[in-house]
Amino acid sequence: NYGSWGCLVNAVNCLSERAFQCAVTEMSEFMFLYLFILVLKNILTYNKEFPFDVQSVPLRKILAPGEEENLEFEEDEEEGGAGAGSQDSFPARVPGTLLPRLPSEPGMTLLTIRIEKIGLKDAGQCIDPYITVSVKDLNGINLTPVQDTPVASRKEDTYVHFKVDIELQKHVEKLTKGTAVFFEFKHYKPKKRFTSTKCFAFMEMDEIKPGPIVIELYKKPTDFKRKKLQLLTKKPLYLHLHQTLHKD
Repeated sequence: NYGSWGCLVNAVNCLSERAFQCAVTEMSEFMFLYLFILVLKNILTYNKEFPFDVQSVPLRKILAPGEEENLEFEEDEEEGGAGAGSQDSFPARVPGTLLPRLPSEPGMTLLTIRIEKIGLKDAGQCIDPYITVSVKDLNGINLTPVQDTPVASRKEDTYVHFKVDIELQKHVEKLTKGTAVFFEFKHYKPKKRFTSTKCFAFMEMDEIKPGPIVIELYKKPTDFKRKKLQLLTKKPLYLHLHQTLHKD
């Protein structure tokens, strides 16, 4: 049956790509097993009788980290977007790759970052938007595993809403000087059949404080070394976060 075989092929392709990501981000075997379970869970809880036909699902090009820097840039963010002001809910929810909170240690602090929403002039045009969260040193090297949020819960006016918690995978006291938490906003481009980074934001160590915070958005490509930053727009549109510190 093509449906069941197609489903398994998709699962294998997905796991192969995740294996590549594990190698890139130096993820442990435990983490890869966790992702494997997520894929199987997503198949088994799919809201259709199994086996199901996947012929209607378009293939999407998966980009290696940094590959999109060589692709065509997004349209000028200052130009009007037909989707601005629209309201929509996404029918499908991508599982994401969020990780649980680390075990507490005496005298050590853990950080939970809630991604509330992001402001974009053309928020209504974004397809399957999600945010990739990474923790980088001054040289752009990953200090923790990279995490992807699920697809956003809804779009409303000039905002894409997430309301999802990110558990930082390192105690705050163990982060090196110059560390920053990066947030890359990504969305699917059906005409070009790939997922592209639209913009990014970052939060530095001195901004780690309990409570709400809004941070500026920058144009892609993502500059992990923070040397050539260019604001996405002059409009008052930001990434809205809320931080919670946990100390044992």
